[in-house]
Amino acid sequence: MIAKILVALVAIEHLYILWLEMFAWTTKGRKVFRSLAPDLFEKTRSLAANQGLYNGFLAAGLVWSLLITNQEWAQHIATFFLSCVLVAGLYGGLTTMRGILVKQALPAAVALLAVLVLGY
Repeated sequence: MIAKILVALVAIEHLYILWLEMFAWTTKGRKVFRSLAPDLFEKTRSLAANQGLYNGFLAAGLVWSLLITNQEWAQHIATFFLSCVLVAGLYGGLTTMRGILVKQALPAAVALLAVLVLGY
């Protein structure tokens, strides 16, 4: 149960990122990404929306893993999508903002560890 709760939390985080990047980039996005110049938000609206869509796919995969009744299959799907989130978080943290390591990669790593150690 702990692993599923952690997977659900990572999924919710990525649904939030989807919303932020696709629908609130020029409003709430300015408050979240304070390191970006204010004039960049309107210029990068479509780019951010594209990133948000990818985060939505990650969330969809994690939610899908929670809905699968076959435990082994569900664990494999959760492992795959958490690994994708972890890689994206590591890459983002190393190439754009260090905070992504804590905000995205760390929760994915903890959830992945729980899935692998505690089962699903």
